[in-house]
Amino acid sequence: MNTSSLIQKVWNFCHTLKDDGVGYGDYLEQLTYLLFLKMAHEFAQEPYLRESRIPRGYDWAALRVKTGEPLEAHYLATLHKLGEQPGMLGAIFFKAHNKIQDPAKLARLVQMIDAENWVGMDTDAKGDLYEGLLQKNAEDTKSGAGQYFTPRALIQAMVACMRPEPMKTIADPACGTGGFFLAANEWLTGTGEWIRRHGDWLGHEPQRLTRTQKAFLRDETFHGNEIVAATRRLCLMNLFLHNIGELEGEPSVERADALIAEPKRRVDYVLANPPFGKKSSMTFTNEDGEEDRDALIYERQDFWTTTSNKQLNFLQHIVSMLKVDGRAAVVLPDNVLFEGGAGEKIRRKLLETCDVHTILRLPTGIFYAQGVKANVVFFDAAPKDGRVHTKGVWFYDLRTNQHFTLKTHQLKLEDLRDFVACYKPHNRHERTETERFRYLAYDELIARDKASLDVFWLKDDSLDKLDDLPPPDVLQQEIIEHLEAALAAFRDVAAALPKFEERGHPQSG
Repeated sequence: MNTSSLIQKVWNFCHTLKDDGVGYGDYLEQLTYLLFLKMAHEFAQEPYLRESRIPRGYDWAALRVKTGEPLEAHYLATLHKLGEQPGMLGAIFFKAHNKIQDPAKLARLVQMIDAENWVGMDTDAKGDLYEGLLQKNAEDTKSGAGQYFTPRALIQAMVACMRPEPMKTIADPACGTGGFFLAANEWLTGTGEWIRRHGDWLGHEPQRLTRTQKAFLRDETFHGNEIVAATRRLCLMNLFLHNIGELEGEPSVERADALIAEPKRRVDYVLANPPFGKKSSMTFTNEDGEEDRDALIYERQDFWTTTSNKQLNFLQHIVSMLKVDGRAAVVLPDNVLFEGGAGEKIRRKLLETCDVHTILRLPTGIFYAQGVKANVVFFDAAPKDGRVHTKGVWFYDLRTNQHFTLKTHQLKLEDLRDFVACYKPHNRHERTETERFRYLAYDELIARDKASLDVFWLKDDSLDKLDDLPPPDVLQQEIIEHLEAALAAFRDVAAALPKFEERGHPQSG
């Protein structure tokens, strides 16, 4: 069977299962378990003869010969057994459950996977299949998986600006399903459809990696954190299908809260889109036996200030992750650029201690989390020598008079072409101002109210040209996003009110 036919077959089976209430996320998980077992089986055969560490009797050979209820029972026992194993094996099968309740359909899925040689299949094909399922899962609003999925066009443009080099380490403290890692891997290897199609204007220069560089890329380049076990599982499988990581190795993505402690290692690059939720919190059971949430504040010596704002904590953490010559590109919501209090203190320290050189104002309508207004902040680490390291910041406005939606007008890499050209990845000291690209010196920025980095200058044409409004579906989506953003702000205020009153402030009225 050729690759396109196989991909279609996998997709069709997904639709068959959806009739039984098995969504994309559940299908992805079961596909992950079975694919991992089948590929481990293939690697154990000639010419590879690799040790899989899968206990005898719980491997693919034991599973594929069963049907009906014995298959279902053995599959459950296999998931439980493998979840107890160390290393990559235990990470993939951690708290694994069978979501396919019809034994006949489980048997069909096993047969479909067993009929193919997955190890010998082209990496792009395997990766495209899995990435396609991840995107479909993100689009399924009921699953909530969209919060872990960053638009691939945005990731690719960020990677093209950062231009990662071989033998360097790359980290993402909230890596979701691994989108940044995959794009960086494709940049370094010269693979990926986006590079083949747009490599000329992206400035990609093909290079052949040495054996040492390939081994470093596979085993040592990427370091991530993903606190949600199911998402981490999908990330590890996504990386594995793209030749990142080893069956018998340790997982490159830790299942831990990245903010709990200082980073274990310093890295060359951080590429990240941390969670959009403002408040870090933990869930506990109160005296009445009901679930309650409380603000989680991280007391860390390497942080500039203490706050329960998750986004500000991630920004401080990312600064701590970088080597002295490390570089970062981070997606951050608007409030991080203008908030007072802890936000202002962190911005001033960031401008002083790092070289914050570029901010990309992103359009609305590109994230699965509605109501989000976000930016990409590019900055470089610098020596702790007491000097101010930001000379000035270049701002690119991709938001004003730009209209995107997730369904009818998705953000494409081509939409970021002008930004990449203005960024000048080969030499960012040769930049020039354009209509959408402006420079503000450090002295101008710190003189702004609260040292706000929420800078905009373009006129919104829609305010004047009522006859030239966006299409109704785009306008409707923008209204929804504005209302969602306002609701989120009100929720933050409401959550803070009880604590405000506890500190002795009387209620108004």
